[in-house]
Amino acid sequence: MEGIIDVVGKAQFEQEVLKSEVPVLVDFWAPWCTPCLMMAPILGKVSEEMAGKVKIVKINTEEPDNMPIAMEYKIMSIPNMKIFKAGQYVKEIIGLRPKDFVIQELSAV
Repeated sequence: MEGIIDVVGKAQFEQEVLKSEVPVLVDFWAPWCTPCLMMAPILGKVSEEMAGKVKIVKINTEEPDNMPIAMEYKIMSIPNMKIFKAGQYVKEIIGLRPKDFVIQELSAV
């Protein structure tokens, strides 16, 4: 999806999320998760509307290289979206949410 970065592994996570100059929404998801798949087009619209202001990164929790990241951020259920600003975790959104809610949460950081 345009404007959304798929991250695999700790090094890419550090580069794309922790070193980002703009706030980052990290979408922890899995291919078998129906609400996660429903969330994808919503995040695509958020990415379009907030282009240049935020970055959206997807992390497939089923990828072996991503499992340590999911464990570090205590992902217990998905979809789970964590918002980072200046390399720090600042907010969490759990479950399927409408576009306007996600934009509101991102705008508040």
